[in-house]
Amino acid sequence: MNAVLKPAARTAPDTDIVMIGGGHNGLVCAAYLAAAGLKVTVLERRDVLGGAAVTEEFHPGFRNSVAAYTVSLLNPKVIADLDLHRHGLRIVERKVGNFLPLDEGCLLAGPGLTHDEVAKFSTRDAARLGEYEARLETIADTLRQLVLETPPNLREGSLTGALPDLFKALGLGGRLGGLSMTAKRDLLDLFSKSAGDWLDGWFESEPIKALFGFDGIVGNFASPYTPGSAYVLLHHLFGEVNGKKGAWGHAIGGMGAITQAMAACCRERGVVLRTGAAVREVIAEKGRAQGVVLESGETIRARAVVSNLNPKLLFGGTMVDDAQLPADFRERIAHYRCGSGTFRMNVALKDLPRFTARPEPGDHLTAGIIIAPSLDYMDRAWSDARREGWSREPVIEMLIPSTLDDTLAPPGQHVASLFCQHVAPVLPGGRDWDDCRDAVADHMIATVERWAPGFSGLVLGRQILSPKDLERTFGLVGGDIFHGALSLDQLFSARPVLGHADHRSPVKGLYQCGSGTHPGGGVTGAPGHNAAREILRDFRRRI
Repeated sequence: MNAVLKPAARTAPDTDIVMIGGGHNGLVCAAYLAAAGLKVTVLERRDVLGGAAVTEEFHPGFRNSVAAYTVSLLNPKVIADLDLHRHGLRIVERKVGNFLPLDEGCLLAGPGLTHDEVAKFSTRDAARLGEYEARLETIADTLRQLVLETPPNLREGSLTGALPDLFKALGLGGRLGGLSMTAKRDLLDLFSKSAGDWLDGWFESEPIKALFGFDGIVGNFASPYTPGSAYVLLHHLFGEVNGKKGAWGHAIGGMGAITQAMAACCRERGVVLRTGAAVREVIAEKGRAQGVVLESGETIRARAVVSNLNPKLLFGGTMVDDAQLPADFRERIAHYRCGSGTFRMNVALKDLPRFTARPEPGDHLTAGIIIAPSLDYMDRAWSDARREGWSREPVIEMLIPSTLDDTLAPPGQHVASLFCQHVAPVLPGGRDWDDCRDAVADHMIATVERWAPGFSGLVLGRQILSPKDLERTFGLVGGDIFHGALSLDQLFSARPVLGHADHRSPVKGLYQCGSGTHPGGGVTGAPGHNAAREILRDFRRRI
Protein backbone atom coordinates (compact mmCIF):
# COMPACT_ATOMS: atom_id res chain seq x y z
CA MET A 1 0.00 0.00 0.00
CA ASN A 2 1.37 3.42 -0.93
CA ALA A 3 1.58 6.17 1.66
CA VAL A 4 -1.05 8.84 1.03
CA LEU A 5 -1.31 11.28 3.94
CA LYS A 6 0.42 14.33 2.50
CA PRO A 7 2.46 16.47 4.89
CA ALA A 8 2.03 20.21 4.83
CA ALA A 9 5.78 20.73 4.85
CA ARG A 10 8.03 19.66 2.02
CA THR A 11 10.13 17.49 4.31
CA ALA A 12 9.65 13.89 3.22
CA PRO A 13 8.25 11.60 5.90
CA ASP A 14 10.57 9.03 7.45
CA THR A 15 7.81 6.45 7.76
CA ASP A 16 4.12 6.01 7.07
CA ILE A 17 3.12 5.51 10.72
CA VAL A 18 4.82 6.41 13.96
CA MET A 19 3.35 4.67 17.01
CA ILE A 20 3.69 6.25 20.45
CA GLY A 21 3.93 3.43 22.98
CA GLY A 22 4.86 -0.22 22.59
CA GLY A 23 2.18 -1.68 24.85
CA HIS A 24 0.10 -4.59 23.64
CA ASN A 25 -2.47 -2.49 21.75
CA GLY A 26 0.26 -0.51 20.04
CA LEU A 27 1.93 -3.72 18.90
CA VAL A 28 -1.38 -5.16 17.68
CA CYS A 29 -2.20 -2.01 15.74
CA ALA A 30 1.31 -1.89 14.25
CA ALA A 31 1.10 -5.53 13.17
CA TYR A 32 -2.18 -4.98 11.31
CA LEU A 33 -0.94 -1.80 9.64
CA ALA A 34 2.28 -3.48 8.54
CA ALA A 35 0.33 -6.43 7.15
CA ALA A 36 -1.49 -3.93 4.92
CA GLY A 37 1.84 -2.72 3.52
CA LEU A 38 2.53 0.38 5.60
CA LYS A 39 5.92 1.26 7.04
CA VAL A 40 5.52 1.46 10.82
CA THR A 41 7.88 2.60 13.58
CA VAL A 42 6.97 1.87 17.21
CA LEU A 43 8.51 4.07 19.91
CA GLU A 44 8.53 2.74 23.47
CA ARG A 45 9.68 4.91 26.38
CA ARG A 46 10.85 2.00 28.53
CA ASP A 47 13.69 -0.40 27.73
CA VAL A 48 11.28 -3.28 27.22
CA LEU A 49 8.27 -3.63 24.92
CA GLY A 50 4.89 -4.63 26.24
CA GLY A 51 3.62 -1.74 28.37
CA ALA A 52 1.92 -3.19 31.45
CA ALA A 53 1.96 -6.72 29.98
CA VAL A 54 5.57 -7.64 30.69
CA THR A 55 7.52 -10.34 32.52
CA GLU A 56 10.54 -9.20 34.50
CA GLU A 57 12.88 -10.53 37.19
CA PHE A 58 11.87 -8.77 40.41
CA HIS A 59 14.05 -10.80 42.83
CA PRO A 60 17.15 -12.86 41.96
CA GLY A 61 15.93 -16.01 40.23
CA PHE A 62 12.23 -15.01 40.38
CA ARG A 63 10.30 -13.69 37.39
CA ASN A 64 6.67 -12.66 37.16
CA SER A 65 4.09 -10.69 35.23
CA VAL A 66 4.82 -7.50 37.10
CA ALA A 67 1.65 -5.52 36.27
CA ALA A 68 -1.06 -7.24 34.18
CA TYR A 69 -1.02 -10.79 35.47
CA THR A 70 -3.71 -13.10 34.04
CA VAL A 71 -5.23 -13.99 30.67
CA SER A 72 -8.81 -14.21 29.45
CA LEU A 73 -9.77 -11.08 27.54
CA LEU A 74 -7.14 -11.43 24.79
CA ASN A 75 -9.30 -11.58 21.68
CA PRO A 76 -9.16 -14.87 19.75
CA LYS A 77 -9.24 -13.06 16.40
CA VAL A 78 -6.16 -11.08 17.40
CA ILE A 79 -4.43 -14.28 18.49
CA ALA A 80 -5.22 -15.86 15.12
CA ASP A 81 -4.49 -12.85 12.90
CA LEU A 82 -1.09 -12.26 14.51
CA ASP A 83 -0.38 -16.01 14.63
CA LEU A 84 0.70 -15.63 18.24
CA HIS A 85 0.88 -19.35 18.93
CA ARG A 86 3.41 -19.79 16.12
CA HIS A 87 5.37 -16.94 17.68
CA GLY A 88 5.62 -18.82 20.97
CA LEU A 89 2.46 -18.03 22.93
CA ARG A 90 1.03 -20.86 25.03
CA ILE A 91 -1.83 -20.32 27.44
CA VAL A 92 -2.86 -22.87 30.06
CA GLU A 93 -6.07 -22.85 32.08
CA ARG A 94 -6.26 -22.67 35.83
CA LYS A 95 -7.11 -26.06 37.30
CA VAL A 96 -9.64 -24.29 39.55
CA GLY A 97 -11.17 -20.99 38.55
CA ASN A 98 -11.44 -19.27 41.92
CA PHE A 99 -10.84 -20.04 45.59
CA LEU A 100 -12.66 -17.94 48.20
CA PRO A 101 -11.38 -18.67 51.74
CA LEU A 102 -13.91 -18.01 54.49
CA ASP A 103 -13.87 -18.00 58.28
CA GLU A 104 -15.77 -21.26 58.09
CA GLY A 105 -14.88 -23.32 55.05
CA CYS A 106 -14.32 -22.03 51.53
CA LEU A 107 -15.95 -21.76 48.12
CA LEU A 108 -14.33 -23.15 44.99
CA ALA A 109 -15.48 -22.27 41.49
CA GLY A 110 -14.77 -23.81 38.13
CA PRO A 111 -16.10 -26.33 35.62
CA GLY A 112 -17.79 -29.16 37.45
CA LEU A 113 -17.28 -27.50 40.83
CA THR A 114 -19.38 -24.38 41.25
CA HIS A 115 -22.86 -25.89 41.59
CA ASP A 116 -21.99 -28.32 44.37
CA GLU A 117 -19.82 -25.76 46.14
CA VAL A 118 -22.62 -23.17 46.13
CA ALA A 119 -25.08 -25.81 47.38
CA LYS A 120 -23.02 -26.06 50.58
CA PHE A 121 -24.23 -22.55 51.42
CA SER A 122 -27.63 -22.40 49.70
CA THR A 123 -29.54 -25.02 47.73
CA ARG A 124 -31.71 -22.18 46.40
CA ASP A 125 -28.67 -20.35 45.02
CA ALA A 126 -27.31 -23.54 43.49
CA ALA A 127 -30.64 -24.09 41.75
CA ARG A 128 -30.57 -20.56 40.32
CA LEU A 129 -26.97 -20.72 39.18
CA GLY A 130 -27.70 -22.23 35.77
CA GLU A 131 -30.26 -19.58 34.84
CA TYR A 132 -27.98 -16.80 36.13
CA GLU A 133 -25.09 -17.99 34.00
CA ALA A 134 -27.27 -18.50 30.91
CA ARG A 135 -28.82 -15.03 31.10
CA LEU A 136 -25.49 -13.37 31.76
CA GLU A 137 -23.93 -15.28 28.87
CA THR A 138 -26.68 -14.03 26.53
CA ILE A 139 -25.67 -10.45 27.28
CA ALA A 140 -21.96 -11.23 27.16
CA ASP A 141 -22.37 -12.89 23.75
CA THR A 142 -24.24 -9.85 22.43
CA LEU A 143 -21.55 -7.48 23.60
CA ARG A 144 -18.73 -9.74 22.38
CA GLN A 145 -20.03 -9.03 18.89
CA LEU A 146 -19.39 -5.32 19.47
CA VAL A 147 -15.87 -5.66 20.86
CA LEU A 148 -14.24 -5.63 17.42
CA GLU A 149 -16.54 -2.97 15.96
CA THR A 150 -16.07 0.79 15.92
CA PRO A 151 -18.96 2.42 17.78
CA PRO A 152 -21.33 4.84 16.04
CA ASN A 153 -19.58 8.19 16.27
CA LEU A 154 -21.79 11.14 17.20
CA ARG A 155 -20.59 14.15 15.29
CA GLU A 156 -21.51 17.62 14.16
CA GLY A 157 -22.01 18.44 10.52
CA SER A 158 -24.17 17.50 7.57
CA LEU A 159 -26.54 14.55 7.35
CA THR A 160 -24.41 13.14 4.54
CA GLY A 161 -21.35 13.04 6.77
CA ALA A 162 -23.34 11.39 9.54
CA LEU A 163 -24.94 8.70 7.37
CA PRO A 164 -22.33 5.97 7.91
CA ASP A 165 -22.68 6.25 11.66
CA LEU A 166 -26.45 6.51 11.38
CA PHE A 167 -26.53 3.20 9.51
CA LYS A 168 -24.17 1.71 12.07
CA ALA A 169 -26.46 2.83 14.89
CA LEU A 170 -29.46 1.35 13.08
CA GLY A 171 -27.62 -1.95 12.73
CA LEU A 172 -26.80 -1.92 16.42
CA GLY A 173 -30.41 -1.16 17.25
CA GLY A 174 -31.55 -4.06 15.11
CA ARG A 175 -29.11 -6.39 16.83
CA LEU A 176 -30.24 -5.37 20.29
CA GLY A 177 -33.84 -5.43 19.12
CA GLY A 178 -33.45 -9.12 18.42
CA LEU A 179 -32.94 -9.85 22.11
CA SER A 180 -35.81 -11.22 24.17
CA MET A 181 -37.55 -8.82 26.55
CA THR A 182 -35.85 -10.58 29.47
CA ALA A 183 -32.45 -10.03 27.87
CA LYS A 184 -33.23 -6.35 27.15
CA ARG A 185 -34.15 -5.83 30.79
CA ASP A 186 -31.00 -7.62 31.90
CA LEU A 187 -28.93 -5.42 29.58
CA LEU A 188 -30.44 -2.27 31.08
CA ASP A 189 -29.79 -3.57 34.60
CA LEU A 190 -26.19 -4.45 33.87
CA PHE A 191 -25.43 -1.02 32.46
CA SER A 192 -27.21 0.97 35.16
CA LYS A 193 -27.24 -1.01 38.39
CA SER A 194 -24.58 -1.81 40.92
CA ALA A 195 -23.05 -5.26 41.01
CA GLY A 196 -24.39 -5.63 44.55
CA ASP A 197 -27.96 -4.81 43.58
CA TRP A 198 -27.78 -7.14 40.59
CA LEU A 199 -26.43 -10.02 42.69
CA ASP A 200 -28.81 -9.38 45.62
CA GLY A 201 -31.64 -9.89 43.16
CA TRP A 202 -30.31 -13.34 42.29
CA PHE A 203 -28.74 -14.90 45.35
CA GLU A 204 -29.09 -15.09 49.13
CA SER A 205 -25.74 -16.48 50.30
CA GLU A 206 -22.83 -14.09 50.88
CA PRO A 207 -20.06 -16.33 49.49
CA ILE A 208 -21.55 -16.63 45.99
CA LYS A 209 -22.30 -12.91 45.89
CA ALA A 210 -18.73 -12.17 46.98
CA LEU A 211 -17.29 -14.52 44.38
CA PHE A 212 -19.17 -12.85 41.52
CA GLY A 213 -19.14 -9.35 43.00
CA PHE A 214 -15.35 -9.22 43.07
CA ASP A 215 -15.38 -8.78 39.29
CA GLY A 216 -17.42 -5.59 39.77
CA ILE A 217 -14.66 -3.85 41.74
CA VAL A 218 -11.53 -5.13 40.00
CA GLY A 219 -9.70 -2.06 38.77
CA ASN A 220 -12.77 -0.05 39.77
CA PHE A 221 -12.34 2.34 42.71
CA ALA A 222 -15.90 1.89 43.86
CA SER A 223 -18.15 0.02 46.22
CA PRO A 224 -19.88 -3.08 44.82
CA TYR A 225 -23.02 -1.01 45.49
CA THR A 226 -21.89 1.87 43.25
CA PRO A 227 -24.23 2.22 40.24
CA GLY A 228 -22.48 1.05 37.09
CA SER A 229 -20.32 -1.56 38.81
CA ALA A 230 -22.53 -4.30 37.33
CA TYR A 231 -21.08 -3.39 33.91
CA VAL A 232 -17.53 -3.83 35.24
CA LEU A 233 -18.59 -7.31 36.39
CA LEU A 234 -19.88 -8.00 32.87
CA HIS A 235 -16.72 -6.60 31.24
CA HIS A 236 -14.67 -9.31 32.94
CA LEU A 237 -16.84 -12.04 31.38
CA PHE A 238 -16.11 -11.23 27.71
CA GLY A 239 -13.03 -13.40 27.51
CA GLU A 240 -12.11 -16.99 26.83
CA VAL A 241 -9.12 -19.29 27.07
CA ASN A 242 -8.42 -21.90 24.40
CA GLY A 243 -12.01 -21.63 23.16
CA LYS A 244 -13.65 -21.88 26.59
CA LYS A 245 -15.79 -18.81 27.26
CA GLY A 246 -15.34 -17.06 30.57
CA ALA A 247 -12.24 -19.08 31.50
CA TRP A 248 -9.07 -17.51 32.91
CA GLY A 249 -5.57 -18.76 32.34
CA HIS A 250 -1.85 -18.15 32.42
CA ALA A 251 0.57 -17.42 29.61
CA ILE A 252 3.62 -19.66 30.01
CA GLY A 253 6.48 -17.27 30.68
CA GLY A 254 4.11 -14.64 32.05
CA MET A 255 2.25 -11.80 30.36
CA GLY A 256 5.45 -10.77 28.63
CA ALA A 257 5.10 -13.91 26.53
CA ILE A 258 2.02 -12.31 24.95
CA THR A 259 3.71 -9.06 24.02
CA GLN A 260 6.94 -10.77 22.96
CA ALA A 261 4.90 -12.90 20.55
CA MET A 262 3.25 -9.73 19.29
CA ALA A 263 6.66 -8.09 18.87
CA ALA A 264 7.91 -11.13 16.95
CA CYS A 265 4.93 -10.83 14.61
CA CYS A 266 5.68 -7.12 14.13
CA ARG A 267 9.33 -7.79 13.28
CA GLU A 268 8.33 -10.48 10.81
CA ARG A 269 6.06 -7.94 9.10
CA GLY A 270 8.80 -5.32 8.94
CA VAL A 271 7.84 -3.05 11.84
CA VAL A 272 10.70 -1.05 13.33
CA LEU A 273 10.61 -1.45 17.12
CA ARG A 274 12.56 1.02 19.24
CA THR A 275 12.88 1.03 23.02
CA GLY A 276 14.29 3.80 25.19
CA ALA A 277 12.59 6.24 22.80
CA ALA A 278 10.36 8.57 24.81
CA VAL A 279 8.21 10.98 22.80
CA ARG A 280 8.18 14.59 23.93
CA GLU A 281 5.65 16.08 21.53
CA VAL A 282 3.52 15.48 18.48
CA ILE A 283 4.36 17.70 15.53
CA ALA A 284 1.15 19.29 14.29
CA GLU A 285 1.16 21.78 11.44
CA LYS A 286 -1.93 23.33 9.84
CA GLY A 287 -4.21 21.07 11.86
CA ARG A 288 -2.48 17.83 10.84
CA ALA A 289 -0.09 15.54 12.71
CA GLN A 290 3.24 15.35 10.88
CA GLY A 291 5.38 13.27 13.22
CA VAL A 292 6.95 13.39 16.68
CA VAL A 293 9.89 14.83 18.56
CA LEU A 294 11.65 12.53 21.01
CA GLU A 295 13.03 13.54 24.40
CA SER A 296 16.47 13.20 22.82
CA GLY A 297 15.55 15.92 20.32
CA GLU A 298 15.32 13.53 17.37
CA THR A 299 12.49 14.26 14.95
CA ILE A 300 10.63 11.52 13.11
CA ARG A 301 8.32 12.63 10.32
CA ALA A 302 5.35 10.45 9.45
CA ARG A 303 2.17 10.54 7.44
CA ALA A 304 0.16 9.61 10.52
CA VAL A 305 0.76 9.37 14.26
CA VAL A 306 -0.93 6.76 16.44
CA SER A 307 -0.98 6.96 20.24
CA ASN A 308 -1.25 4.00 22.58
CA LEU A 309 -1.21 6.33 25.61
CA ASN A 310 -3.91 7.14 28.12
CA PRO A 311 -5.90 10.05 26.57
CA LYS A 312 -4.95 12.28 29.51
CA LEU A 313 -1.25 11.75 28.78
CA LEU A 314 -1.70 12.48 25.09
CA PHE A 315 -3.98 15.50 25.35
CA GLY A 316 -3.76 16.67 28.96
CA GLY A 317 -0.14 17.80 29.05
CA THR A 318 2.35 19.25 26.60
CA MET A 319 2.50 16.44 24.05
CA VAL A 320 -0.17 18.03 21.83
CA ASP A 321 -0.36 21.81 21.57
CA ASP A 322 -3.61 23.08 23.14
CA ALA A 323 -4.04 25.41 20.19
CA GLN A 324 -4.67 22.34 18.00
CA LEU A 325 -7.59 21.16 20.17
CA PRO A 326 -11.13 22.54 20.50
CA ALA A 327 -11.82 24.05 23.91
CA ASP A 328 -14.68 21.67 24.69
CA PHE A 329 -12.50 18.66 23.84
CA ARG A 330 -9.76 19.91 26.19
CA GLU A 331 -12.32 20.39 28.94
CA ARG A 332 -13.72 16.87 28.50
CA ILE A 333 -10.25 15.31 28.58
CA ALA A 334 -9.46 17.31 31.73
CA HIS A 335 -12.46 15.64 33.37
CA TYR A 336 -11.80 12.18 31.94
CA ARG A 337 -11.78 9.99 35.04
CA CYS A 338 -8.88 7.69 35.87
CA GLY A 339 -7.80 5.95 39.04
CA SER A 340 -8.68 2.35 39.82
CA GLY A 341 -7.61 2.00 43.45
CA THR A 342 -4.97 -0.62 42.67
CA PHE A 343 -1.89 -1.57 44.69
CA ARG A 344 0.19 -4.26 42.98
CA MET A 345 2.77 -6.59 44.54
CA ASN A 346 4.96 -9.44 43.30
CA VAL A 347 6.28 -11.77 45.97
CA ALA A 348 9.02 -14.42 45.91
CA LEU A 349 8.10 -17.38 48.14
CA LYS A 350 10.25 -20.20 49.47
CA ASP A 351 7.22 -22.52 49.59
CA LEU A 352 3.50 -22.62 48.91
CA PRO A 353 1.18 -20.91 51.41
CA ARG A 354 -1.29 -22.97 53.43
CA PHE A 355 -4.74 -21.53 53.97
CA THR A 356 -6.66 -22.28 57.13
CA ALA A 357 -9.77 -22.97 55.04
CA ARG A 358 -7.92 -25.58 52.94
CA PRO A 359 -4.50 -26.27 54.46
CA GLU A 360 -3.08 -28.92 52.15
CA PRO A 361 -1.53 -27.84 48.81
CA GLY A 362 -3.71 -28.67 45.83
CA ASP A 363 -5.37 -27.41 42.66
CA HIS A 364 -7.03 -24.58 44.60
CA LEU A 365 -3.62 -22.85 44.64
CA THR A 366 -3.73 -22.54 40.83
CA ALA A 367 -6.89 -20.45 41.19
CA GLY A 368 -7.57 -16.78 41.60
CA ILE A 369 -7.52 -16.65 45.42
CA ILE A 370 -9.98 -13.96 46.48
CA ILE A 371 -9.68 -12.43 49.93
CA ALA A 372 -13.03 -10.68 50.20
CA PRO A 373 -15.63 -12.87 51.93
CA SER A 374 -18.67 -10.63 51.38
CA LEU A 375 -19.99 -7.62 49.50
CA ASP A 376 -20.13 -5.78 52.81
CA TYR A 377 -16.40 -6.45 53.27
CA MET A 378 -15.75 -4.90 49.83
CA ASP A 379 -17.97 -1.91 50.62
CA ARG A 380 -16.10 -1.24 53.87
CA ALA A 381 -12.76 -1.55 52.05
CA TRP A 382 -13.81 1.17 49.61
CA SER A 383 -15.14 3.45 52.36
CA ASP A 384 -11.91 3.07 54.33
CA ALA A 385 -9.77 3.90 51.32
CA ARG A 386 -11.75 7.05 50.55
CA ARG A 387 -11.31 8.31 54.12
CA GLU A 388 -7.93 6.94 55.15
CA GLY A 389 -6.11 6.18 51.90
CA TRP A 390 -6.21 2.40 52.21
CA SER A 391 -8.45 -0.26 53.71
CA ARG A 392 -8.17 -1.72 57.18
CA GLU A 393 -9.29 -5.00 55.58
CA PRO A 394 -8.25 -4.76 51.93
CA VAL A 395 -9.56 -6.82 49.05
CA ILE A 396 -6.81 -8.98 47.55
CA GLU A 397 -6.69 -11.40 44.66
CA MET A 398 -3.62 -13.61 44.87
CA LEU A 399 -2.38 -15.79 42.04
CA ILE A 400 0.52 -18.24 42.31
CA PRO A 401 1.39 -18.68 38.61
CA SER A 402 4.39 -20.88 39.38
CA THR A 403 1.89 -23.66 40.21
CA LEU A 404 1.20 -23.74 36.46
CA ASP A 405 4.53 -22.49 35.10
CA ASP A 406 7.87 -23.75 36.41
CA THR A 407 9.84 -21.19 34.37
CA LEU A 408 9.12 -18.40 36.86
CA ALA A 409 10.89 -19.55 40.05
CA PRO A 410 13.69 -21.86 41.19
CA PRO A 411 12.67 -25.52 41.78
CA GLY A 412 10.48 -25.91 44.85
CA GLN A 413 9.94 -22.17 45.18
CA HIS A 414 7.15 -19.93 43.92
CA VAL A 415 6.04 -16.46 42.86
CA ALA A 416 2.76 -14.82 43.84
CA SER A 417 0.90 -11.89 42.32
CA LEU A 418 -1.05 -9.77 44.80
CA PHE A 419 -3.64 -7.53 43.17
CA CYS A 420 -4.83 -5.35 46.02
CA GLN A 421 -7.97 -3.19 46.19
CA HIS A 422 -8.84 -0.65 47.54
CA VAL A 423 -6.33 2.14 47.92
CA ALA A 424 -6.83 5.80 47.07
CA PRO A 425 -5.11 6.81 43.81
CA VAL A 426 -4.17 10.07 45.54
CA LEU A 427 -3.74 9.86 49.30
CA PRO A 428 -5.80 12.22 51.47
CA GLY A 429 -4.09 14.70 53.77
CA GLY A 430 -1.28 15.54 51.36
CA ARG A 431 0.55 12.27 52.00
CA ASP A 432 2.81 10.83 49.30
CA TRP A 433 2.66 7.21 48.16
CA ASP A 434 6.46 7.10 48.17
CA ASP A 435 6.38 7.60 51.93
CA CYS A 436 3.61 5.05 52.56
CA ARG A 437 4.42 2.30 50.07
CA ASP A 438 6.28 -0.06 52.42
CA ALA A 439 3.82 0.28 55.28
CA VAL A 440 0.90 -0.55 52.98
CA ALA A 441 2.83 -3.49 51.53
CA ASP A 442 3.36 -4.82 55.07
CA HIS A 443 -0.38 -4.42 55.64
CA MET A 444 -1.19 -6.42 52.49
CA ILE A 445 1.15 -9.24 53.55
CA ALA A 446 -0.45 -9.24 57.00
CA THR A 447 -3.89 -9.48 55.39
CA VAL A 448 -2.88 -12.63 53.52
CA GLU A 449 -1.32 -13.93 56.75
CA ARG A 450 -4.70 -13.69 58.47
CA TRP A 451 -6.07 -16.27 56.01
CA ALA A 452 -2.85 -18.22 55.43
CA PRO A 453 -0.89 -18.32 58.71
CA GLY A 454 2.86 -18.34 58.16
CA PHE A 455 2.64 -16.55 54.80
CA SER A 456 4.91 -13.67 55.87
CA GLY A 457 7.62 -16.15 56.83
CA LEU A 458 7.63 -17.54 53.29
CA VAL A 459 8.46 -14.18 51.70
CA LEU A 460 11.98 -14.00 50.27
CA GLY A 461 11.53 -10.75 48.37
CA ARG A 462 8.86 -8.44 47.07
CA GLN A 463 8.21 -5.81 44.43
CA ILE A 464 5.80 -3.02 45.33
CA LEU A 465 3.85 -0.90 42.86
CA SER A 466 1.63 1.78 44.37
CA PRO A 467 -0.77 3.77 42.18
CA LYS A 468 1.98 6.37 41.82
CA ASP A 469 4.48 3.68 40.76
CA LEU A 470 2.03 2.26 38.23
CA GLU A 471 1.61 5.71 36.72
CA ARG A 472 5.24 6.67 36.42
CA THR A 473 6.41 3.21 35.32
CA PHE A 474 3.63 2.14 32.94
CA GLY A 475 1.70 5.34 32.23
CA LEU A 476 -1.37 4.09 34.14
CA VAL A 477 -2.75 7.44 35.26
CA GLY A 478 -3.78 7.20 38.91
CA GLY A 479 -2.84 3.52 38.72
CA ASP A 480 -5.82 2.98 36.41
CA ILE A 481 -5.43 -0.42 34.76
CA PHE A 482 -8.20 0.39 32.26
CA HIS A 483 -6.85 3.77 30.97
CA GLY A 484 -10.08 5.36 32.20
CA ALA A 485 -13.05 4.35 34.32
CA LEU A 486 -15.49 1.90 32.73
CA SER A 487 -18.50 4.07 33.51
CA LEU A 488 -21.48 4.73 31.23
CA ASP A 489 -20.20 8.23 30.38
CA GLN A 490 -16.86 6.73 29.26
CA LEU A 491 -17.99 3.69 27.28
CA PHE A 492 -18.72 2.81 23.65
CA SER A 493 -19.53 6.01 21.67
CA ALA A 494 -18.41 8.11 24.64
CA ARG A 495 -14.93 6.59 24.99
CA PRO A 496 -12.91 8.68 25.47
CA VAL A 497 -15.40 11.46 24.58
CA LEU A 498 -18.43 11.76 22.33
CA GLY A 499 -17.44 12.63 18.78
CA HIS A 500 -14.12 10.77 18.92
CA ALA A 501 -15.07 7.14 19.51
CA ASP A 502 -13.75 6.19 16.06
CA HIS A 503 -10.06 6.38 17.10
CA ARG A 504 -9.65 9.72 15.31
CA SER A 505 -8.70 12.82 17.27
CA PRO A 506 -9.44 16.51 16.60
CA VAL A 507 -6.01 16.67 14.94
CA LYS A 508 -6.13 15.07 11.50
CA GLY A 509 -3.68 12.23 11.12
CA LEU A 510 -3.48 11.69 14.90
CA TYR A 511 -5.18 8.50 16.10
CA GLN A 512 -5.65 6.64 19.36
CA CYS A 513 -5.37 2.85 19.71
CA GLY A 514 -5.08 2.30 23.48
CA SER A 515 -7.43 1.10 26.20
CA GLY A 516 -8.82 4.62 26.51
CA THR A 517 -10.81 3.78 23.37
CA HIS A 518 -13.55 1.19 22.81
CA PRO A 519 -13.92 -1.47 24.19
CA GLY A 520 -11.79 -0.36 27.12
CA GLY A 521 -9.22 -1.93 29.37
CA GLY A 522 -7.75 -5.36 29.89
CA VAL A 523 -5.22 -7.19 27.75
CA THR A 524 -7.58 -7.61 24.80
CA GLY A 525 -5.85 -6.25 21.69
CA ALA A 526 -9.27 -5.07 20.53
CA PRO A 527 -8.58 -1.31 20.58
CA GLY A 528 -5.44 -1.87 18.52
CA HIS A 529 -7.34 -4.06 16.06
CA ASN A 530 -10.15 -1.53 15.67
CA ALA A 531 -7.88 1.49 15.35
CA ALA A 532 -5.89 -0.18 12.56
CA ARG A 533 -9.11 -0.72 10.58
CA GLU A 534 -10.03 2.98 10.81
CA ILE A 535 -6.52 4.16 9.97
CA LEU A 536 -6.39 1.93 6.90
CA ARG A 537 -9.81 3.20 5.84
CA ASP A 538 -8.45 6.76 5.85
CA PHE A 539 -5.34 5.78 3.91
CA ARG A 540 -7.49 4.12 1.26
CA ARG A 541 -9.69 7.20 1.04
CA ARG A 542 -6.58 9.37 0.64
CA ILE A 543 -7.59 11.53 3.62
